[in-house]
Amino acid sequence: MLTEAAKGRDVVPNCAGSLSGEGESGASPRADGHERLLVAVLAGIGSSGTVRRRRALARIVLAAAAESAVLAGGSAVHADDGISPLVVGQANTVPATATPPAPAVAGPPAATLSAPAMAGPLALAPSPYSIDLGPAGKTYISGVASGLGLLQSHPVPGNATGQLDLSNGQAIIQKIDGLVQYYVQVGAYSLPALGSAYTPANRATGNFFGAVPEAFFKLAPTDSFSVEAGKLPTLIGVENTFTFENMNIERGLLWNQEPAISRGVQLNYVTGPLAFAVSLNDGYYSDRFNWLSGSLIWTIDSADTVTFAAGGSLGRTAYATLATPLPQNNGAIYDLIYTRASGPWTVTPYLQVSDVPRDPAVGLARSAATYGGAVLASYRFNTNYSLAGRVEFLDSTGSLANGTPDLLYGAGSKAFSVTLTPTYEYNRFFARTEFSYVRAFNPVPGDTFGPALNSAGQVRGLLETGILF
Repeated sequence: MLTEAAKGRDVVPNCAGSLSGEGESGASPRADGHERLLVAVLAGIGSSGTVRRRRALARIVLAAAAESAVLAGGSAVHADDGISPLVVGQANTVPATATPPAPAVAGPPAATLSAPAMAGPLALAPSPYSIDLGPAGKTYISGVASGLGLLQSHPVPGNATGQLDLSNGQAIIQKIDGLVQYYVQVGAYSLPALGSAYTPANRATGNFFGAVPEAFFKLAPTDSFSVEAGKLPTLIGVENTFTFENMNIERGLLWNQEPAISRGVQLNYVTGPLAFAVSLNDGYYSDRFNWLSGSLIWTIDSADTVTFAAGGSLGRTAYATLATPLPQNNGAIYDLIYTRASGPWTVTPYLQVSDVPRDPAVGLARSAATYGGAVLASYRFNTNYSLAGRVEFLDSTGSLANGTPDLLYGAGSKAFSVTLTPTYEYNRFFARTEFSYVRAFNPVPGDTFGPALNSAGQVRGLLETGILF
């Protein structure tokens, strides 16, 4: 959610645990040579630890290189190297040879990471890097590095017609099994949203959610029940906070009405096709724990889900920040969402209603509301190419004359937007372009676009490229 102001210790793996059976009998002369070379390099650059640890680190590097070569379809690492691709949850102890070894008991499958939420088409690496911390369990490491370029018509004061910036430089560290689990997302980011002023990453990171935007502990005593506490992603809405999590580069008009990240406690329960969640939190990152939100997800079948999500203030917050809009943080919001994911198609229509009650004590002289709807869709042509789109409309009530709070482009304003985002992916690399158009209706002068804030529409073109690992 962007407010009105936004409009205008190195970790050394436990090698004994993660690379059991370190004997060299299975390695070919070529693989052994690779290993000796890397051990020497590690010693040369001052890598700490014993020869045994350097050798283990060398094997990790070789295994990662083998995985990359396989993903790229290359042949830099050969089968007779004695190196097999590293798969999460499976110790890399059996070298690949011309003659397959005797059948063995299958190891655990590759890890399935439930966070962060990814709407597609982009996805983090299916077999992320991992560190076995012994009794503490296995920790997975993934992340994203990406940049963007933006061109726009009618830039608002403080924005330029063109902009180059970092969109994501984030690492994700998480433990996904056992009683005690955790998730930490750390780094820099920008939060482009159509119809709003662009805030560069160096300011967005500090002014919104900090360099650790999401971090929480999770207690999971059973597969069906868990408790989370920390900086949590919202339960409300369709679009997620960061660019790489979404179909489109920019967030939309409806997202801009919703909380994005909240500090609080959340309970989750799953039974059959139903998933319940309820959270006591600080709403729009207000640092006042007076918000209650929840969601109910019904998985109808393998292709169809229906979600109802809602949240609202239980108290009063009389201040605003860049991340905390005063009217919305003192109100309530409701979403009804349907998603169908079948074959190459993912289609998500949803409805949204928000309500801000009258509260003169915090400067809300009148009540206000918004009513909106959107359809988001993506189609995957093949492994490399996909196209995503979004159409949305949002209406707000009231008028400037009677003192109604501004929830959009002035009291009583409406807005329409359309977005198209073609995406190219190759292994962990992606590049996507985007065209977006937003048009305000009945805006209040001085609350829209352009140097004088009096232009009713804005066109943007964006390019985002990077890697996900």
